[in-house]
Amino acid sequence: MPIEKGDIVRIAYTAKLEDGTVIDTTDEKIAKEFGIYSEDYRYGDVYVIVGERNVVEGFEEDLIGKEVGYKGTVKVPPEKAFGEYDPEKKEVISIARLKEKPRPGDRVKVGDRVGVVERVIGRRAIVDFNHPLAGKSIIFEYEIKEKVEDVAKKIEAIFMIYTGMEVKAKVEGKKAIVEVPRNFHFIPYAPLNKVSALARIFKYLDIEEVEIVERHKKAEVPSFEEVKKEEKTEEKKTEVKEEAETKEEKVEEGEKAEEELKAEIIPEEVKS
Repeated sequence: MPIEKGDIVRIAYTAKLEDGTVIDTTDEKIAKEFGIYSEDYRYGDVYVIVGERNVVEGFEEDLIGKEVGYKGTVKVPPEKAFGEYDPEKKEVISIARLKEKPRPGDRVKVGDRVGVVERVIGRRAIVDFNHPLAGKSIIFEYEIKEKVEDVAKKIEAIFMIYTGMEVKAKVEGKKAIVEVPRNFHFIPYAPLNKVSALARIFKYLDIEEVEIVERHKKAEVPSFEEVKKEEKTEEKKTEVKEEAETKEEKVEEGEKAEEELKAEIIPEEVKS
C-alpha cells in the first residue's frame, strides 16, 4: 500500500548540499567518512510520522505515495527545507544583552531567538538569525524500509521519535502499557517529550489510556549514589551534544570588509 499521511515509516537517509557536502545521515559509516560523526548521535534507521514534520516538508511530501522498499533521491528547495535566506534577519545587538562576550561564529540566544554572531564591532555584535541552512537546497537520498502496522510497535516508534528512547509497549483493548527505562525520568526534557509522544498516540491510534511504568528487580535497584551519578552523566551528555551542535551550526561565510559591512547594516550612530 502507498504511504499516506498518518503512516509511521522506518527510513534511512543521507542529506547533502548541492556541492556534495554531507550535512546529515543515519549511516554511521558515512558520518565518519565525511567527518560529521558524533558519539552522542544514535545512528541507524529512523521513524517518521508522515504529516508531523519529523523531517523537512519537502522530504516528507516525497514519501507520500511511495511503497515500502522504495529507494530514491529528492531535491528539496529552500522554501520547503529551512526557508529562504532573509537579510532582514541580520540585526545589530548590544553585547550587554548577551551572557558572555561573543566571538564570530558563536551561536547565541537573544530572547526566544537563536542566531549566529557574524561580526563584533566595539560593544555591538552583528547577529544572523537565519537558520544556518536557510537559502540552501537539500538533496535527500533515502530508502523506505518499513511501514509500521502493529499498534504496539507504533507506540514504541512514537516514543523513539519524541524521546529518543527504546520502550516496550503492550496493548490491551484501548489501553496501552508502556514500560520505560529506569533512567527515563532523569533524562533532560523527558516529561515534555513524553507529552509530545502521548499527544501523537491519542491522535493517530485508537487508544484511550496510556499507562507508563518502570520495572525494577530487587537485584537491579541502584544505590542513591549510583542514581545521582547516572543523572549527572546524562546531563553531561546533553551539554556535550548541545556544544557539538553549536559548533556544527556555526555559519561560514566569506570575509567582507568591515566598512562595507557597516555601510550595509549598521546604523549611522554605530559607525561613529
